[in-house]
Amino acid sequence: MILRQCYLKMGKMKKCFILSSNAEHFLPTLKGAVLPGTNREGKRYFPDGEIYVKLPEVKKMKGKRVIVVHSGLPRPNDGLIELELILEILKEHKIKPEVFFTYFPYGRQDEVFEEGETNAAKAIVQKLTDYYKVKKIYAIDCHFGKKNWVKKIPLLENVSAVPFLMKRARRDWGKNILFLATDQGGQRRFNLPGLEKKRKNSFQVEVFLPEPLAEKIKGKSVCLVDDLIGTGTTLLEIGALIKKYGAKKLLCLAVHGTLAKGVKKIKKRFGKIYLTNTINNPGISQIDITPLILKTVKSSC
Repeated sequence: MILRQCYLKMGKMKKCFILSSNAEHFLPTLKGAVLPGTNREGKRYFPDGEIYVKLPEVKKMKGKRVIVVHSGLPRPNDGLIELELILEILKEHKIKPEVFFTYFPYGRQDEVFEEGETNAAKAIVQKLTDYYKVKKIYAIDCHFGKKNWVKKIPLLENVSAVPFLMKRARRDWGKNILFLATDQGGQRRFNLPGLEKKRKNSFQVEVFLPEPLAEKIKGKSVCLVDDLIGTGTTLLEIGALIKKYGAKKLLCLAVHGTLAKGVKKIKKRFGKIYLTNTINNPGISQIDITPLILKTVKSSC
């Protein structure tokens, strides 16, 4: 109840969006958003490769609801340093912001598989909340959505763009599309039936189609749903399997395009691809998720 009242109060405050360099492509659609300033040479990098960050209007942000929008790609490592410097500046001015990840960096390192590893995603979340005192973290279709450790962090909200994309697909192809998740993780995150996958390495996977699903595919328009497109290997293998079972039309729906070459491969083999601009991929991303950002921020108040 107290948390809810806090967000209601935040909703009445004037919003201020700060865009990191990786999220700069939202500047035309997020009206009033600001970018970090540049150094004396008009650049964001020093000659030695170190990042420069400045918020010239930081004093004007006091008393406002400040939301930092950041994408984990491209430049995942530089992006994290830039984000931390932005948050450090805000912390020094006693401003407690919210952070909106359109794509969460290191989100696939979301649990410990072998001795000596760490849960990188959880570590980033804890640093933002514990050290930088971030009020709220939003992440669009993060790989770790609905995992047990996420449920214990109330300040972390997984926002799904999948219903948004499914609506677009149904508008184009009718209501009888069969949506299938590409693996067990997708079934958990998107609440969809789907295939089973066993990964051999970073480039090879084995996919299996449960028999009840195989019987439903023939003559159907099938849309494969995944959180991201990397090398495209998994989707290509699954697509070939779906065609083998007699699908009439093969479509693809993905939120994040992490590797442009993978997206291009998928475009050649699928009838239609629905991909958002959570990551800046000029000429590849199709669907702007600014309305989802604004709706989420508004509804969280």
